[in-house]
Amino acid sequence: MNTPLNPPLHLQSLSLDHATFFQTLSTTENLLIIQDLDGVCMALVNDPLDRTIRPEYVGATRAFDGHFYVLTNGEHIGRRGLNRIIDQSFDATTTQKYEGRYLPGLAAGGVQWQDRSGAVSHPGVSEAELSFLEQVPQHMAACIGNFLLKSALPGDVDRAVDRYVQKAVLDNVASPTANLNSIYPVLAEEPGLFVALQTQLRSLMDQLLAEATRRGLGNSFFVHYAPNLGRDSSGKEIVWFAEQGQSGTTDFQFMLRGAVKEAGVLMLLNKYYGDRTGSHPLGRDFNAREAPQSLEALIKLAADNFDPALMPLIVGVGDTVTSQVTNTLDGGEGSVKRGGSDRNFLQLIQILGQAFDSSNLTVYIDSSGGQLKNRQPLQLTGEGTDRRVVAGPGDRADPLVLNVAFPGGPEEYCQLFEQAAQKRSQRGG
Repeated sequence: MNTPLNPPLHLQSLSLDHATFFQTLSTTENLLIIQDLDGVCMALVNDPLDRTIRPEYVGATRAFDGHFYVLTNGEHIGRRGLNRIIDQSFDATTTQKYEGRYLPGLAAGGVQWQDRSGAVSHPGVSEAELSFLEQVPQHMAACIGNFLLKSALPGDVDRAVDRYVQKAVLDNVASPTANLNSIYPVLAEEPGLFVALQTQLRSLMDQLLAEATRRGLGNSFFVHYAPNLGRDSSGKEIVWFAEQGQSGTTDFQFMLRGAVKEAGVLMLLNKYYGDRTGSHPLGRDFNAREAPQSLEALIKLAADNFDPALMPLIVGVGDTVTSQVTNTLDGGEGSVKRGGSDRNFLQLIQILGQAFDSSNLTVYIDSSGGQLKNRQPLQLTGEGTDRRVVAGPGDRADPLVLNVAFPGGPEEYCQLFEQAAQKRSQRGG
């Protein structure tokens, strides 16, 4: 039960004290919300083209203008982008009412910037890099198509290969992606077959990196796997191969080096300071590709440049955090592989809160209620005010502490967000 004796939210783990979180969003003036999209304000679906977003939620973000930015590995633009989803959520007759409705912030891992009006740019990205990325989707399509044609597929899948390829290949401008969510259900009974497809795509990613090097772009790209099992000793992300009814890695994203969410946090924080003081601590043109790679270096950059007196309370919101503990032969716990595309940016926000004594919050949205089979639901006990989370996505030694949890997923989070926006507007926010 939540009582006045409970510690502050930033000292809690997987708290269900949504009333206090509501007050934080609706009344904190020096506030910066940095939020993921898929699984947070949109339910996860097998086909990205089927995603929907509540127009009420989109409208509510306006109450947080200057205090709210998205940070996603998806993109704003294109057939698969968020802007198309937003456009479809509004009736054409309301266009003027919702002019400037697009969500501001960073996409493609932090290298695609968009303002509220929908103006898009790619800070720090060269034309040669964008040209190389433009060719990647056709290689992904050929890889998946050839695999499906040569495999002994169940049912009528073999007669619909082109349709599955079209669903799977996301021809994003800055982060072309092979998304296997629509393919996994038809291969779920043949886990070895799905692992073979994951293996082929991983090989393709390695081949594309090698080709980029031959073209003089050896330092331009990296591969993001989502969800993943963290990074190996060389810094490369580890594929989570399908196992025990779980799809594991479904997104194979060919991305621009530096396009990692934690770097995007510093770009957004730099913008926040600049908008309020007229001076950008990291320079007006600082972008995610200029940021250092490690969490330690990012923290030092922030500590050396940002005025603690002006540091906002940062709220990081995400849904993709993984932790896989392997067992030893005697039944004991072995090694731990921690990953997830939201892990590092949430952990950076947590450490910034400690370094600047700013009570930052990390918020976890349980997105397991969607169609995807790579999310473990929160485990709860009790009823009503006695309800609490007894197990989350982390492990006992996990350095990332998720302060607030939303077991009800995007719907529960969006409802609270919209109510907080209404209260914030009423008080002149």
